[in-house]
Amino acid sequence: MRYLIAVLLVCLVAANVAEARGGHGSGGHGGIGHTRPSVDRNGHFRSGHFHTNPDHSKLNNWSTKGNTNPFTGKQGTKNPQ
Repeated sequence: MRYLIAVLLVCLVAANVAEARGGHGSGGHGGIGHTRPSVDRNGHFRSGHFHTNPDHSKLNNWSTKGNTNPFTGKQGTKNPQ
């Protein structure tokens, strides 16, 4: 049962990643990245998450003041300097 739930979650996340990447770019610089969900050797589920890919700029990170995480709606709180 745990395996089935993990597979369903992976499929759901994969569909969301494909949708989220449209128009945002992908790859190592800029755009949206994703950390895959996984199950560790003790059987604990680690949920995946979305993040901005590194590009040496703090201004476009979701955690920076003035920006909003498009997946959670959370407002950024970090100073861009």
